[in-house]
Amino acid sequence: MKRTGNTRMAQLAPSEIRAMTQACAKAKGLNMAQGVCDTPVPVPVREGAKQAMDHGFNTYTRFDGLAELRQAVARKLARYNGIQADPETDITVSAGATGSFHCASAALLNPGDEVILFEPYYQYHATALKSVDAVPVAVRMQPPDWTFSLDEVERAVTDRTRAIVINSPGNPSGKVFSRVELEGIAELATRHDLFVFTDEIYEYFLYDGRQHISIATLPGMAERTITIGGYSKTFSITGWRIGYSVAAKRWADLIGAMNDLLYVCASAPLQMGVAAGINELPDSFYQTMAREFQQKRDRFCAALSRAGLTPSIPQGAYYVLADASRLPGSTGKDRAMALLDKVGVAAVPGEAFFSGPGGSRFLRFSYAKTDADLDEACRRLDTLS
Repeated sequence: MKRTGNTRMAQLAPSEIRAMTQACAKAKGLNMAQGVCDTPVPVPVREGAKQAMDHGFNTYTRFDGLAELRQAVARKLARYNGIQADPETDITVSAGATGSFHCASAALLNPGDEVILFEPYYQYHATALKSVDAVPVAVRMQPPDWTFSLDEVERAVTDRTRAIVINSPGNPSGKVFSRVELEGIAELATRHDLFVFTDEIYEYFLYDGRQHISIATLPGMAERTITIGGYSKTFSITGWRIGYSVAAKRWADLIGAMNDLLYVCASAPLQMGVAAGINELPDSFYQTMAREFQQKRDRFCAALSRAGLTPSIPQGAYYVLADASRLPGSTGKDRAMALLDKVGVAAVPGEAFFSGPGGSRFLRFSYAKTDADLDEACRRLDTLS
């Protein structure tokens, strides 16, 4: 019998984010492609993990995470998001927000189920859906503010539609969904009896006075919403892989069983470090972080504009999509490689976030960099102008 790989893998393209990171390393360039978050880890988070190791938190945890972290997340959800969650039944700690999304998809979706994504979308959301044989269906948002038509969302719903995915603040667009937009989606989801998977990992990265709204807090939405979050970005611990999902108990039971199957549990001492950060860091930490990242956004977007790479100014998160039509090439990959070759700055081709050719004119940059690296990136971009 001829051995072959799983046929599902044929439709799972390698991550362009990883590919450009590798190309950047080879070229010894400045990596603005991957959102690794180069800013320092808060002291309580580091010390909490170290103390946990010293105190013996080095073995398996319960499949849904340590009680200390589930309780800390529950308090934070009530205080910041307005979500009431029972830490014993409703919260599942997983291997990052991506792991949480994968577990929810595998637990709640059937092969052939259609899932609506807002385009541009996070590439891993689309590939996670494909990995469980669900079918992503894109609804296009329009730059520069990434607006969308609720009528188009309605037209995308079929008898096979099972869920809608929201990412707010969004990667790669930086879009923050407004209350009016969320209310429209909530009404549609309720009328068609759909799940809403909402990835809110960038919930603290908000600019220009915006506020974060969790769709699970809208009337009737708690029972059908899977709220996904994590601290990889907020605490600059992208390599720790600590995320969580929040759902009604009957859905959390299924997600938890899948999490046990795929990951067993998240890292015990690192869970304790995250719990320490949630418990000990004051509100001023998050407010200061948002101000600092807004300043990074403004500096970097100004450099993109000077370079003729017109940015769609992000409302949140720490990514920006820029129009790279002026760069040579017919594809986003051509343009990304041209930029890397010319000035040594790596970005992600826009096609990674679009289902059709519309992404070819965009490049995505991450400005979650140290001030020194951000200044250097701006200096290099200035040589294009």
